[in-house]
Amino acid sequence: MESLFRHIAPPTRCGYLPQQKWSLEYEYVVEMTPGEYLERMLDNWRRFGHMLFHPLCPSCRACRSLRVVVPQFRPDRSQRRCRLANEGVIELRIGKPSVSRAKLALYDRYHAFQAEHKGWPEHAPRDASSYVDSFVHHPFPVEEWCYYLDGQLIGVGYVDVLMDAAAGGFSAIYFFYDPRQRQRSLGTWNVLCLIEEAAKRQLPYVYLGYYIEGCGSMCYKARFRPNQLRGVDGVWRDFWV
Repeated sequence: MESLFRHIAPPTRCGYLPQQKWSLEYEYVVEMTPGEYLERMLDNWRRFGHMLFHPLCPSCRACRSLRVVVPQFRPDRSQRRCRLANEGVIELRIGKPSVSRAKLALYDRYHAFQAEHKGWPEHAPRDASSYVDSFVHHPFPVEEWCYYLDGQLIGVGYVDVLMDAAAGGFSAIYFFYDPRQRQRSLGTWNVLCLIEEAAKRQLPYVYLGYYIEGCGSMCYKARFRPNQLRGVDGVWRDFWV
């Protein structure tokens, strides 16, 4: 692994739990192997592009990594409805990350909707260069999952494939979708597809990032059961079974 720098940000108002203060430690890596990242992720780190990060908050330990236990997964009623609505209708194409006008437009439409309806900070339209920096360049190869409805791009996800018989699996990096198709519950559909494909590849887990109790935008992850949470002692324990 080749690392350029580490930085700990000073405490500021938490973006997930406004009553708390958060502080993140960042590390920029030029390159690393999937196995090296899996070790970091098991130690509560996440990544976006070449930047690794994990919480070092002064008084809160709410950010806890969650993973779905693939072999025992059982969809609930709403997840079965989602599968019924989308299976055989939405086409999934898995390939290498790339940039296109359709992806740029979809990304901007998704974020404009989230800013208007969920209070996300607004940002300027994403250009090809910044998109490449965020989603195409990675410290090791990743997969791009594109979803199509009647030939039109409606969702894009980026996925780490971390091969390890004991703790490996898919790690969901980021997913965005067309808000005009939100009745299809595309975020749920993406996770269901990850779980199904992980089972085909005999990967034991799907890692969904941080679960934060009290944060509505993060609590949905617990609905994919059975799952495990990483404790502050580093031990993964059954959460919802």
